[in-house]
Amino acid sequence: MTYLPDYRSLLADTLAQYQGQVDFLSIRLESIQSTDMVLRNRRIEALGERLTIGGQVRACHRGGWGFTSFDALDTLAEQVQYAIAAAKAVGTEVTQLAPVAPVQATCRNEITGIDPQRVPLAEKKALCAHYQEVLHSVSDKITTTTVRYGDAAHRVLLATSEGTWIDQSWVDMEMRFSATATGEGMVQVGRETTGSRRDYGDLLGLDAQVRGAAERAVRALSLPKVAGGVYRVVIDPILTGLFVHEAFGHLSEADMLYENPDMLEVMTLGRRFGPPALQIWDGAAVPGHRGSYAYDDEGVPAGMTQLITDGVLTGRLHSRETAGKLGEPPTGNARCLNYHYSPLVRMTNTWIAPGTASLADLLAGLGEGIYARNWLGGMTNGEMFTFTAGEAWRVRRGELAEPVRDVTLTGNVFQTLAQIEGIGNDLAWDESGGCGKGGQNGLPVGCGGPSLLIRDVVIGGD
Repeated sequence: MTYLPDYRSLLADTLAQYQGQVDFLSIRLESIQSTDMVLRNRRIEALGERLTIGGQVRACHRGGWGFTSFDALDTLAEQVQYAIAAAKAVGTEVTQLAPVAPVQATCRNEITGIDPQRVPLAEKKALCAHYQEVLHSVSDKITTTTVRYGDAAHRVLLATSEGTWIDQSWVDMEMRFSATATGEGMVQVGRETTGSRRDYGDLLGLDAQVRGAAERAVRALSLPKVAGGVYRVVIDPILTGLFVHEAFGHLSEADMLYENPDMLEVMTLGRRFGPPALQIWDGAAVPGHRGSYAYDDEGVPAGMTQLITDGVLTGRLHSRETAGKLGEPPTGNARCLNYHYSPLVRMTNTWIAPGTASLADLLAGLGEGIYARNWLGGMTNGEMFTFTAGEAWRVRRGELAEPVRDVTLTGNVFQTLAQIEGIGNDLAWDESGGCGKGGQNGLPVGCGGPSLLIRDVVIGGD
């Protein structure tokens, strides 16, 4: 990662010249070397390698923010002046930024195996083509397949008027697989996604996982639909991770709260939301995951925030501004997708801590109900969620019975947390997450958890 020369003196001189005009000033420069590829039905739909270099300036004056992003680094002085003018145009109150100690740091998220930047484009294309053949090989009922590949090497220089200087770099990788099966008068889809910040080798040898996506799509063509109703359910760790991220994690982002007094009242610290065994965490300081880093995009050290402790709400996620406005400590959760965007309060790695029950224990405790695994899609609207399982079974007398399709779980996140009856010991991480918020879609995150036994879940169906 040598695409940005040592701009330290330039940034220091620029900050010294302008920082007296505003309450806070930061400059971020970034280089991104990336590869993107899409194969659909054995044809290349998109393929590209690119190197992008640019920057952003943020200024805060009397509580008002000015922001600009740019690709021409030789316009830095003009960009700083523009951001300052914008902040002064809108600032009418008091700047409230939670204090943090200035840091001087160089942080490299080291690749532990194969660096994707050293893998020829032809090899990446061959890998995608191989997985396309794996998808097609399952059945002649597979009518559409898609394989997506992406990697990006980032280097970020961040300097602030408070004396922070951080040089931080990382590499992120992701692959997505989709197979559509047609027959029996219907269409079914199977999906798999994986990602890594450690090793290109994590993307190799995925034949069984990829084949599973196509097999689920074909198998679903002949499965009965589940009867709609209210069920007790057991969900697997992948669905648990999706649930804790989408349904609960976004409600823990403090910018969603101080802008919504009604939700802030609902999310009152000290309020009970779940059983005493429930523990929910978010943190970039846990190493090795796609949401892990050393410092956030405001220069705040990565943290470990316990959101729910023994079933009680005990924390939330902050930028410096939300922490300052709510009188709470910053948590290191201000993140931006790249230099084109201003940081927002975002999750990092979000998970439910494991309990003591085995999956067999949970199924035995379920007795009669639904066991749901993996996911096809979902959406949230405030405290309401809807998730579709990738595969599911009826459970009878504590044992898996007939498989069923079209299992869509719907509910209110607060009611659902209170309805958790069992927490498994099988914690697993899903590294496939690409989170979206405020137009910044695809921000890498990690999510995870154990299997959960939940009562009174609404499931759609016939």
